[in-house]
Amino acid sequence: MDKAEAIVAALGGADNIVDIEPCATRLRTEVKDGGQVNEAALKAAGAFGVMRSGTVVQVVVGPEADTIATDIEDILD
Repeated sequence: MDKAEAIVAALGGADNIVDIEPCATRLRTEVKDGGQVNEAALKAAGAFGVMRSGTVVQVVVGPEADTIATDIEDILD
């Protein structure tokens, strides 16, 4: 499983992701159910940190945020 697939799975799967966009070093995501987000799995997938506020989850992935976001958008399509 590559990094993008692991992040999608850790965010609760494609069906749980409402929106995702890259921002410098982070993936800003909105999920349907924040309870499905697995922070340990996100860190195991390479995230440096995770910040949550309700259904908004920011995944700190470093300078490859744009590439990972593009890969995740391909998975979601």
